[in-house]
Amino acid sequence: PFAYRDFLDDKTGISWLHTSRSGDLSATFASYSHDRGFRTARAVLALMLREMSTTYGRSVGGYVWAILQPVAMISVMVIAFSLVMRTPHLGTSFALFYTTGFLAFQFGLGIADNIATSIRQSRPLLGYPAVTFLDAIIARLLLTMLTKIVISTILFGGVYFLLGVQFTVDARLVASTLAMATAVGVGLGMMNCYLMNLMPVYEQVWAIVSRPLILASGVLFLHDRMPEPLRSWLEWNPFVHIVGEMRKAFYPLYDGYYIDHLYVYLFSLPLAVLGFLLLYRHHRTLLQG
Repeated sequence: PFAYRDFLDDKTGISWLHTSRSGDLSATFASYSHDRGFRTARAVLALMLREMSTTYGRSVGGYVWAILQPVAMISVMVIAFSLVMRTPHLGTSFALFYTTGFLAFQFGLGIADNIATSIRQSRPLLGYPAVTFLDAIIARLLLTMLTKIVISTILFGGVYFLLGVQFTVDARLVASTLAMATAVGVGLGMMNCYLMNLMPVYEQVWAIVSRPLILASGVLFLHDRMPEPLRSWLEWNPFVHIVGEMRKAFYPLYDGYYIDHLYVYLFSLPLAVLGFLLLYRHHRTLLQG
């Protein structure tokens, strides 16, 4: 009753076919599932290490530089904008205002962009039976999240200790922000991964479309201060809600009445499911393209 061909290219499958003759199918299938889960974890870890090696260099310094580079870039932008906008729309420190908005925005968008290119970047390894397209996506997701969290910790530490900006953080709201940003990143990333492999020109289209998002997501201004009907239109952008949630975590008096958690997840879940189903159905064809 089982599709034996699904196991033929797999060493564990060969073992499964051999031991299933003894008649204890339930125990054998449980053993297969355990081995598959263990191999998935090993594949994800190997892909993460490969990503760190190929993208950030073959030394530890390469990955450190990958963290310090965006830290330096954001620091320069904070200094430049603070000279022009001495009084932020919220609080008294433009550095904190900009950092809260930009990091929340980049957390979600960075996940989306890295997941979108996961299959293409891991194409040489996806020919092995032990490595699946989902392993490549999970590896990029975990590595991006880890990198963004380290960058955020360094930047907020710099704002607090070097610039002397005193603030309190609501950890629950920060966790909510990261959860929403991850959901949006996975949803957009899975769908974009399919579309970019199906139509390579779509990658250029997405690059053009996503650039103005930083202006439309409330990173440089408060969404509350936008005039109607523009404010209502912008609330269709899930990053507006993510940035607002992060601002609430660092500014206790900020209301953020427009934040809609349910909308963010209802936006993300269908995209993630549809993207996964399309990749599951067509990933072999996309790999051959």
